[in-house]
Amino acid sequence: MTTMIPGRANARGMTLVELMIALIVFSVIVSGALTFLSRSSQAYRVGSARMEILQNLRYAAGVLATDLRTAGANLPDAQPQFVYVGTDVIAFNGDYATNVPGDAWAVYYDPDAGTGSVTALQTAQKITIPNSSYLYPSVDYAALGTNSPAELQVFFFALDGTTARSDDYILYRQVNDRAPEMVARNLLQTGNTPFFQYFRLRIPTGAPARVEPVPNGELPLIHTTPTHQSPADTGASARADSIRGVLASFTATNGLTGTRERQRSLTRLIRFPNAGLTTVRTCGDEPILGTPLVASPVVLGTGAAIRLVWNAAVDESAGETDVVRYVLWRRLAGEPQWGDPYRSIPAGNAAYQWEDQNVVAGTQYEYALAAQDCTPTQSTLVTAGPVLVP
Repeated sequence: MTTMIPGRANARGMTLVELMIALIVFSVIVSGALTFLSRSSQAYRVGSARMEILQNLRYAAGVLATDLRTAGANLPDAQPQFVYVGTDVIAFNGDYATNVPGDAWAVYYDPDAGTGSVTALQTAQKITIPNSSYLYPSVDYAALGTNSPAELQVFFFALDGTTARSDDYILYRQVNDRAPEMVARNLLQTGNTPFFQYFRLRIPTGAPARVEPVPNGELPLIHTTPTHQSPADTGASARADSIRGVLASFTATNGLTGTRERQRSLTRLIRFPNAGLTTVRTCGDEPILGTPLVASPVVLGTGAAIRLVWNAAVDESAGETDVVRYVLWRRLAGEPQWGDPYRSIPAGNAAYQWEDQNVVAGTQYEYALAAQDCTPTQSTLVTAGPVLVP
């Protein structure tokens, strides 16, 4: 007698043929999915590499364009705008950055910038311009008794010794005698095109002025005469003064080789808006301060400080109408240079008082004060100190 199990009358397992067919179908589906994922991953890697190259190009070109346009900003008459221009290096002066709040003349404010990177490079810190043998500077540049606010900036390309390639470059930026900072790497020269090509202003006799390319064979142009616009600043030395723009060209790579390498090239023309400009005096003559600076130690609720007191500038017969601010300097007693301004105080009062609370007990400080008009031109400095912090 056969016993029937309810609900299992027609139940049976898969045959071997059915199992093989199912496995084949599953393998085809999985293989297609893996192929799709592999191609998607490869496309993502290629797209990511291309985006990295493009971002590298844009960043390098953006830094060059932003910083090179500051060449010549707020320069004293004697300080040259362009120091050295070559196919792989450009060195120029400009008041790029300040660490003084309220400084109206520097292009950028950086409170973390060191004193040695916001004023002109001095002969005591003389350097060799990168990719050259030219030593700079041979004189100190001053503005009414203080160091010029225009620092030296250098952009240069140097071979990257950390890669296996012999044509791989790094773009560096250097300020004064500070260590160079890397801007971008994995950069190549675009064929035989130099990294930097220049345009200069030419004024032919009896013909209109025009801007034309500088032949690469004439480079480098070096401002060998220390004092700009001096009687000796003529001939070959003065050619650097005619520069009005630079054409930057380079190629970025992803750093790989063979079929995995990707490249993109870029060319950008950068003008120098301050080139050839001279300061136009719209505020009259140099302002006259006509008041002493008095410095004395005080104890405030927050601790010891130095109190500085002075009156409004005389500024000839016009009173203070042409003075836009007062500039303060501070140095340790006995130091030879004032360095970068320490503080800027807006004009507009009959008398002024300011407490310097960033002092160290037992230390002697000296202070200097100048009035500055909208030219900008500073008055002759008046000094106070040394003052001992209690």
